[in-house]
Order: sequence, then C-alpha cells, then structure tokens
Amino acid sequence: MTTQQLLVPSNATLKRNVMDYSLIVVGSFLQALSYVLFLAPYKIVPGGVYGISIVIHYVTKDLFPFFPDGLPMGATALCFNIPLMILAMKKIGLSSGPKTIVTFLLISIFTDSLSYFLTDPLVENDAFIAAFYGGAILGLGVTCIFRAQSTSAGTDVLARVIANDSNLKVSNMIIVLDSAVVLLGLIVFKDWAVPLYSWFTIFVYGKIVEMFQTENPNRAVFIVSRKTQELKTLIVDKMGMRGTFIHGKGMYQGNETEIIFTIAERKDMPRLTHALSHSTVHIPLVLQACINRLLPLCVRFSPVRRFSLQEAETCGPDV
Repeated sequence: MTTQQLLVPSNATLKRNVMDYSLIVVGSFLQALSYVLFLAPYKIVPGGVYGISIVIHYVTKDLFPFFPDGLPMGATALCFNIPLMILAMKKIGLSSGPKTIVTFLLISIFTDSLSYFLTDPLVENDAFIAAFYGGAILGLGVTCIFRAQSTSAGTDVLARVIANDSNLKVSNMIIVLDSAVVLLGLIVFKDWAVPLYSWFTIFVYGKIVEMFQTENPNRAVFIVSRKTQELKTLIVDKMGMRGTFIHGKGMYQGNETEIIFTIAERKDMPRLTHALSHSTVHIPLVLQACINRLLPLCVRFSPVRRFSLQEAETCGPDV
C-alpha cells in the first residue's frame, strides 16, 4: 500500500468535513446575527476584533461619503483578521488555517450582508435584553465553530502569539485583550453603561459555550514512534508545545520503546494532527495512516479527566 493511497480521504473523513463546514456556516451566521441585531445597535463591545469593528463603525459615521453610516463592521474585522492570521502562521504555524480562514470570511460576509438588509435592532429600547440575547446567540455561534474544530481568529490568535513569546497563559491574555477592547469602547463612547453591558454579554456567551462544551477541552496525546527525537523537534520547536518522554515496554514481545506524552488544547488538535501528518520527518507508515484518518490507534486523543492506563494504546499488538 502506497503513501498516496493512505492519503485518500475515507467516507468518514468526507462526512466529518461536511459536518464541520456546515457547523462553521451556521456558527458564522449566528455570530453575525448577534452583532447586527443585538450588539452593534446598542454600542455593546463584546471584546475581540468585532468589538473594535463596532467602535470604528460608529467613529467613522458621516466621515466617508461612500459609507455614511460608518465603515462596514465585517470588512473592518477582515482588515484585522488577515494580518493577524498571517502573523500567527509565521509565529506559531497555525495549521488549522483553512477552517479558520473560512470562518472569519463567512462572519465578515454575513455581518455586512445582514447589516445591509436589517437596519433596525430586533430589541427596542432595552440594552440589557439586547446584551443577554446577543451574548446567548453569540455563544451558540462560537460553540458551533468550536465543535467544527475551528476558531474565528481575532484576539484569540493574537493572544496565542503573545503567549508563545512569553510565559503568559493564553486564557489570561484573551481576558486582557478583550478587557482592553471593552475599555476602548468606554473611552470612545464616554458611556459607563458600555462596559457594563459589554462584560455582561461576554459573561453570557462564555456560560453558553461552557454549557454546551461539557467535556474537558484539553486532550492527553500519546504518540508511539521510533522517531521520537525528530518528533520532539517538531512539537517543541515548531509548535511551541511541551511534552514528556515515557519509557514503554511491549506486553507481547517485550520490545522497549519511547512514547511522547503531551497535553494539547482542543483548539490545537487540528494544528497538531496537521503538523504530524505533513511533517518532513519520516513517521512510520502505520502512524502516518492513523493520523491522516484521525483514528485513535497510534495517536490517542482523550479527555484529560478520563485518562487511565487502559487508554494508553500502541501501534499494533506490540511495539
């Protein structure tokens, strides 16, 4: 069996891709709906690139004759997301790029399209209700995109780049960057209600994501290979991840081997599988096949909270 034959996507892979991109379309539409109908009309700044875009949209009102209502939010967000994506690819090798690119392109297109056709807010004269529904719908959209193993780029990507060059946690950097965007809304709009409703929106959509994303987002990853040193270079130097070598011994023939153990965030899983499957390192063929088909045989991805000795699997009956 040749390597090219192994790279042919199976029916399961095609179905998975169809499901993922369907979720991306639905999630992108829901996010755009939240921005246009609930958040932007009340100057609610939900952090991230679209929070900045909402501020710029109002600041540029009547500034350009061809955009009398202000610069389009979707196009403005796109101007931020493209350079952030390029930066991420250079700094951390964001291999989940295709899905992420499709995601932020769709959100931009949906946002500006809905803004053109839907000019009135869905909730009249009640910023609190708008913040609640906007946060809830935004959370549903983010959940769909997370389920598709994608992201909408923005400040999440910037946070990962900054964290990669420092000892700061990605989650802490996201909080700092989103809070800075909210405070930008306060400074520009000069309204103390803006940060209140904005942080309430962030809280609601965070709870919605937490509600539907019940499993632990981290994964315990075991990689069994005879090329562990080469894979270490790939994982540590190119991907900026950390891990541990575990000494293993086969139960049948008693052959000794090394196992790479690492913890990966859910968002990093597409990047990890892509990096391994497209690596120039000559990974054993059976391992290559398992990665390309995303079968948990040679590379085992399991929720950290469920980890047990029974979950440590190897390539074949013994190695």
